[in-house]
Order: sequence, then C-alpha cells, then structure tokens
Amino acid sequence: MPSHSSLSVIIPCFNAGNWIAATLESVYAQGWPDLDVVVVDDGSSDDSVAIVEKLFPQARVLQQANGGAAAARNLGLSAARGAWIAFVDSDDIWLPGKLAAQWQALRAQPDARMACTAWHVWECLNPRPDSALLERLAREASDTARWSGPSGWIYPQLLLDCQVWTSTVLAQASLFAEIGTFDTGLRIGEDLDLWLRASRVTPIVRVPRPLALYRMHPDSITKGPPTENYQAMVITRAVNQWGYKSPDGCAARKCDVDRALAATWRDFAGAHHAAGNYSSARSGAWQSLQRDWRQARGWLLLARSAVRDIAQGVQR
Repeated sequence: MPSHSSLSVIIPCFNAGNWIAATLESVYAQGWPDLDVVVVDDGSSDDSVAIVEKLFPQARVLQQANGGAAAARNLGLSAARGAWIAFVDSDDIWLPGKLAAQWQALRAQPDARMACTAWHVWECLNPRPDSALLERLAREASDTARWSGPSGWIYPQLLLDCQVWTSTVLAQASLFAEIGTFDTGLRIGEDLDLWLRASRVTPIVRVPRPLALYRMHPDSITKGPPTENYQAMVITRAVNQWGYKSPDGCAARKCDVDRALAATWRDFAGAHHAAGNYSSARSGAWQSLQRDWRQARGWLLLARSAVRDIAQGVQR
C-alpha cells in the first residue's frame, strides 16, 4: 500500500448553508495530498452552492433534484475519481488527523479495504467546535476502552447495532463496484445495509479515537415516524441472505439478534405512539414482543396503544 493514494470525499448537501463551510474546512485541514472533494447538492433552496463555489472553488459541485442523502452519495460515487472514498455529511466535522489515523490502520491490516473511527455526538448550533471541546477530546482520545468498538470481520456485531457511522468511513472505491451502493428505497438504515454488505467481503478496521463530530441540531432530527421499520427490514434481509455467521467463522447468537430486532420494533412503536398513530404503535409493539416477550416496555406500549386505539375508534 502506498504512503498515500488518491481520495474522493463525497459530501451530500441539503440546505446546509450554516454548516458547509466548516465541514469543508475540516476536510481540507486533513492535508491529504491528492484530494477530490465532491459536494452533491440535493435540491437545496438556500445558499449552500454559492458558499461552496465562492469559498472552495477547488471542490466539484454536482446538483440533483431532492432525492435524499442516499441518492446524493450514489451520484457522488458515480463521479468520484479517487482510488479511495470517504464520506462526510454537510453538517459534520472531521477532527485533525482523522484520515492519517485511518490510513495508518489500513496499512497495518493490508487485507482490510475499509476503515471507520469513533465519533463524538455534538449538540451545537455554532458552525465550528470551540477549542475547549477539541482539547477535551484530544485528552480523552487515549482512553481507547471508552472509544473502542467492533473491528475486523464485524458482520455479527452489525446485526445487533450499526456500529459504523457513515461520516467516518474510508473505503476502497473498488469495494463499491463489488458490493453496490446505497439502497435509495430505504428511508432509514441504508447505511447499515451497505456496511453489512461490506462486512461480507472485507474486514472493517475501527480506529478507537473520536475523530469526527456528529452534529445534532433541530434540522437534523427525522421529522415524523417512518411508515416502515426499515432497520428491522435490513437486519432480516441480511439474516435471510447470509445467516448469522461471519466469513471468519464467528457468529451472532439468534437470541441476541432477536433482541436487537425487538428493540427496533419497540422504537418504531414508541415513535408512532408519540405521534398519535396508535394502530401502528400497537402493531409495532406486538412485533417487538414476538421477538422478545420478556421486555416490560413492549407490553406497556402494547397496552397503552391498544387502549388509545380503541378510544379513537369509539370517538369516530
């Protein structure tokens, strides 16, 4: 593996005028010598594109009608020129040394074609992190136990939880030619779906240091509950296709996967209950209990949603 390689960074962007400059600054601050930055504007109605073109003329801007982050990332992948691909969302931040740390980890494990890092959830409306946060994370980075996670052949762990965050991924471009791209039919879970496919053909190396900031702000919160439990759909599809065993022979226990599926249905039921969709909440709670009947919250959601659903029926 060479000391460096050409790298395309794909940034889906939708109405990110408040954040996109800080995101791009964090990308260029990595100091990567052969960098191809592709910003895919997903039908923005603000000044996102104008900001990029004015402040970062070296970046390429592609535009599409609004189709969601998965479609935007796929368009970026189709236009990427680099031998390696990295992703970052237009409101997130890479911390200093992220790419170098991942590249070092990949060089230490030559059979791996993909790397990710730990990250810090950042609730902030300021475009850029303050020095106090950066200094604290730099101090805490040495606590690898705190930031550790599955590394290597992680298919069994991915069946239980999406332990890879897209804004930290660095992968060979040829990997996507082999496994495909993001499934645009999934409203939620398209990232987990892709990383599950990746985990069937390559180890996924994790750098146990917080090297990215996952920004949380009002616009980043999903509006309304999903009509389908996409997370359960993705996990069930993977189990039906590949079972519970990883290519290296390690396997997830069926009971643990069932509990993970129960949790997705419980979350689905809770979201619909909060939105007043009591019939969907009752159905989700029942699906959850079918996979793990011992959970108290599933029974509570089933009872509450059933009572509310009946009350709604009487009022009609």
